Parts: sequence; C-alpha cells; structure tokens
Amino acid sequence: MLHGPMASITVRIVPRASRTSVERREDGSITVRVRAAPEGGRATEEACRALAAALGVPRSDVRLRAGGRSRTKVFSLEGLLPNEMERRVQAL
Repeated sequence: MLHGPMASITVRIVPRASRTSVERREDGSITVRVRAAPEGGRATEEACRALAAALGVPRSDVRLRAGGRSRTKVFSLEGLLPNEMERRVQAL
C-alpha cells in the first residue's frame, strides 16, 4: 500500500471541558479541550474532530497512533507534510 505525506502531532487532551477548543501553549505544546467524558473513546473521537477542524484537514486524515488510554496522545495527519503541519500549528 502506498502512503502519501504524513505528519505526527502530540497533544494533551483535557476531557469534560466547558467547551471544545484547540490551543497552542507558550511552551509550544498543543492542548485539546473536549466536552466528552473519557469513556468508550468519546473524548478521543471528539479530539480528532477538533484537531482536524483546527488544522483544516478532513477528519478521515487524522488517526490515533499512540496513547489510546492516556491523556497525552499522538495523532498522524495523512496528506500533510511536517513543515506544513508546523505552519498550521503556529497559526493556532
């Protein structure tokens, strides 16, 4: 199977937040706040949707790579080169 360009991003998930948001902190880390509870993968799914919307990519291009049961997760972004992903993160 051939794959196109792919970038990875590490984010910190904050479940049960008052609103869903994606923010870049001063130290350069990314925090994704979601309203969903961390039960049954709902918080992870909401984080995928929020991250896709914030970075301007389709939801189907965002996949969880690591951290299924952790608040720190690694997502892969298919179709996005690492330097393009970095530019979009800087714009957050």
